[in-house]
Amino acid sequence: MFLLSVSDEYCENSRFRISGKTDSVHPALFYQVPQTLFRPEGYDHREALFGVPPYGGSIAQSVYYADSDLCDPTVDTRRGYPIRAKDNNGKMEPWPTPYILMVDRGGCSFVQKVRNAQRSGAAGVVIADNTCLCSDKDCVSANGQDVCQPAEPIMADDGSGGDISIPSFLMFKVDADEIKAELRANHMVQIEMQWALPKPDDRVEYDLWTTPSDVVSKDFQKKFKPVAQALGDRAYFTPHMYIYDGIKSNCQGFDGENMCFNLCTNNGRYCATDPDNDLDHGISGADVVKESLRRICIWKHYGEQDGVGTQWWDYVQSFMERCDNPDYFMNDDCAADCYKHANINQDIIDRCMRDSGGLEKDTPNTFLDLEMQAQVSRGVVILPTAFVNTVALRGGLSTATVFTAICNGYLDGTEPKICSECESCGDFDECIANKKCKSKGGGGGGVSTHTFMSSILFICIAFGGAAFYHYRKTREEMREQVRGILAEYMPLEGEDGAVGSPMDFARRGGSENLMMS
Repeated sequence: MFLLSVSDEYCENSRFRISGKTDSVHPALFYQVPQTLFRPEGYDHREALFGVPPYGGSIAQSVYYADSDLCDPTVDTRRGYPIRAKDNNGKMEPWPTPYILMVDRGGCSFVQKVRNAQRSGAAGVVIADNTCLCSDKDCVSANGQDVCQPAEPIMADDGSGGDISIPSFLMFKVDADEIKAELRANHMVQIEMQWALPKPDDRVEYDLWTTPSDVVSKDFQKKFKPVAQALGDRAYFTPHMYIYDGIKSNCQGFDGENMCFNLCTNNGRYCATDPDNDLDHGISGADVVKESLRRICIWKHYGEQDGVGTQWWDYVQSFMERCDNPDYFMNDDCAADCYKHANINQDIIDRCMRDSGGLEKDTPNTFLDLEMQAQVSRGVVILPTAFVNTVALRGGLSTATVFTAICNGYLDGTEPKICSECESCGDFDECIANKKCKSKGGGGGGVSTHTFMSSILFICIAFGGAAFYHYRKTREEMREQVRGILAEYMPLEGEDGAVGSPMDFARRGGSENLMMS
């Protein structure tokens, strides 16, 4: 097991100081009302590593202070600030939707707070920090705090944030106190949370950080190939394999011995976690490192030139279908079979893996070293992570989410036709396959107007036919009942004055006049 530590240097470098320009690389936080709170450069904050931000868009709403840490799932929407009018029952009216909710830090995880806010109807969340930065001497002095923090914490997912769909920020204490003071004074405050992707030119670059054993990204890797092909040379893809630095993790002892056993290759230099948490059986960390190097080499020779990598996608999909289990994951023959299905030359890949430094000896591997350097410089701490124009995407990794982010990353007016055609299409997969949308309208899984109207007409005809049949059947049954009653209780006189048989009357349908003149 590895302990992944995040250095203070990383925390400080990932601190967001946002400009007000629309091509900002990072998300921005502005206060528009009152004017005294407005800062052209925006407010310092951290963005949560969970939730689904509206990439290329923004959320601008009134903010309400819950006056709570919001750890209780039962959220009282009638408390907090600014004070609202009272209803007929004498209770303060709830926060009017849509709104952005400010809550206090502490008491529970960031995910739990945002989840409770989401259930209460919030469109976004700002968590007010309760501890000063040690570098902010004025804040420490003003609050008389004995404890300070060297950097703002990372708003990481606690493992249960998959159901969070709203964005959230952590605001530094010195700024959050100022906002809370305005709200406690019953002044309305309006906030804008902005996610403008950088738009450098008419080509978007996007990356995916994952591992061959990562379960979460498998569905994405199975489905994204048609999208990559549809975008063509207008988007450049780069897959990255996350490798643990075994030397920093003390997997290489002072005498050069591999202390982490089968979790690492190159005598403890390059490591990966054990997918099945069983060091004696199944897939090992070393197996994951080997497959990672294999995929890096496949990309180098079959994807790096065009940025689409059709054969790389084919190999990954074939591997997941054939080899992604404890029996075949480390089997070279299974990998060779995947080469054939993806039309990849095995000799080229084997030579690439050897020439980069191999995996057996206590020597550096060039490609694995480059991956570790890239993950540190990019600040990757969560897997899987996708980047579009160097911006990390938050929320669940899905084909539609990445496609939308890519389409919002183009310089205005240079978006490829596939973006305008499929971004809001009802049937996204069909649109990508045909490069044309047949069912316009938001929301996946929609149907065309023609299909909808035809279905309605069919249902109307079916119900109409059933109703008519029921009417005829009921009418015949009533006639039979009347005939039976008449036959049993009403002996009638015939045309010649004789009393006829009741059954004769019933058989004739009861057509005689029952009242004699």
